[in-house]
Amino acid sequence: MNKMLNHPEIDRFADLIDSSSRIILTCHVRPDGDAIGSTLGLMHILRALGKDAYVVIPDQAPRSLAFLPGFNSLCVFTRHEDYCRRLIDSSDLILCCDFNKLSRQDRLGSVVGEAKCRKVLIDHHLDPDHFCDITFSYPDMSSTCELVFRIIAAMGLYSEMSVQAATCILTGIITDTRNFSVNCKNPDIYEVLMRLLEKGCDKTKIVKEALETHSLSSVKLHAYAISNKMELLERHHLAVVTLDKDELKRFDYERGDTEGLVNEPLSIRGVVASFFLREDEDCIKVSARSIDNYPVSKVCEDLYGGGGHLQAAGGEYVGSLDDCRRILLEEIHNYDKYLPPHVDKIS
Repeated sequence: MNKMLNHPEIDRFADLIDSSSRIILTCHVRPDGDAIGSTLGLMHILRALGKDAYVVIPDQAPRSLAFLPGFNSLCVFTRHEDYCRRLIDSSDLILCCDFNKLSRQDRLGSVVGEAKCRKVLIDHHLDPDHFCDITFSYPDMSSTCELVFRIIAAMGLYSEMSVQAATCILTGIITDTRNFSVNCKNPDIYEVLMRLLEKGCDKTKIVKEALETHSLSSVKLHAYAISNKMELLERHHLAVVTLDKDELKRFDYERGDTEGLVNEPLSIRGVVASFFLREDEDCIKVSARSIDNYPVSKVCEDLYGGGGHLQAAGGEYVGSLDDCRRILLEEIHNYDKYLPPHVDKIS
C-alpha cells in the first residue's frame, strides 16, 4: 500500500521529526474536514511521540467539526494573532497540510513563509509551489488525510495511532470523498478505511456529525437557496446557486452553514455540474462539483484563477456577485465539449 510513496523522503521526514521539539501544523483558510482532520490527526500522533505539537489555522473551523478530538485546542490566527505568531516563531518544524500555495492561507501565509524553521508540505492538490524543504504532493490521493495515513504507516507509526488520531484522519477522508462516493477509485482506500476502523473509529458517528447534522438556520438556508436561488441551465446541464451577504445575514449565517450545498443540485437527474457563488466580505467564493468527469477544475482555473480536483474545485472572484455569475453564464458554453455524449435531460 505504501509503494507509491517516496521512501527516501519518508526517511528525511522521520529525521526532521526526531530532531524537532516544537512542531506546528497548519492548513488553508476556511478549513474543511480534510484540513482539520489531517492537522489534528498528526497532532495526536506527534504528542504521543512526546513532541510539543500545536495546530495553527488561518481562521475559524466550521462547527460541524467540533466533535473531533482536539478541536478546542485549535489556535485561530484571526482570533489570537500574537499567540499564533509566537508559536510559529518558536517552532522547529512546520507541517503544511492540505494546501499547495502560501496564498491559500490568507494573512497567515506570510507568517509561515517567513518562519526560519524547516517546513514540510503534505497535500493532494495539483501544482504545488516550492516553499518547503520536503514536499509530499500526491494529487491522485482521495484526500490529504489518506496521504497522512500512508506516511504514518510508511514511518512505522501505525502502532502510535490512537482512536483520537484515527477519528480525525477518517473524518478528512469521509468529507473529501463524500463518504466514499467520489475521488476514491483506488481500491487501496478501503484498506485504509479498514485499518482506521481497527483503531476503533465510529464511522456512523463521523458521517452523522460531519455530513448529516446541521443547525436549524443552516437547514433553512439550504432550503431557501435551492428553492429560490438555484438556476438550471438545461442546455449546459448546469446548476448555479448564488447567495449574497444580505441573504446570509437573514439566516444567521456562520462559517460552515453552506457546507455541502454545492453538492445538492447534483442529485437532480441531468445535472452534470453545480456551481455555488457566495458573497463573502472581500470576494465571491466559488465552489464547484461535478459528475461524469466534467472538469470543473478547468472552469474554476480559467474563469476565477482557482482550481482543485477534476470534479471538486473552487476559486475566488474580486468584484460583484452579479459579475461573477455573469462571467460563468457567458463562458460556460465553451465547456460543453466536456459533457458526456449521452446525458439525460434535466427533470
